[in-house]
Amino acid sequence: MPLLADAEALLPAMTPGEKAALLQIVARDLGQSFPGVDSDPAVCGGEACISRTRIPVWTLARARELGLSEADILRSYPTLHAEDLANAWAYHRAHRPEIERTFAENEAD
Repeated sequence: MPLLADAEALLPAMTPGEKAALLQIVARDLGQSFPGVDSDPAVCGGEACISRTRIPVWTLARARELGLSEADILRSYPTLHAEDLANAWAYHRAHRPEIERTFAENEAD
């Protein structure tokens, strides 16, 4: 466990952005599991949402594509944490066609 202790000791010195980037790396390393992202037919029509919220991943991804920074997004959604954004970005990378289709469907309305 010395590596884990070393990593934990580095966390206080990291910025929120660095922590989010670290989470992205860990999420990629874990494979296709997406902790922190849920799809439930009873919530937002089954769209992938941040766990414990009704905030769809596609909404966050679209905000990012429109130029909002992570800090802007976190200010706009005060219940979110940097970890939630890292999870959203990982999900978006792995499910890009689904997210792009959802963009198109929701912008057509």
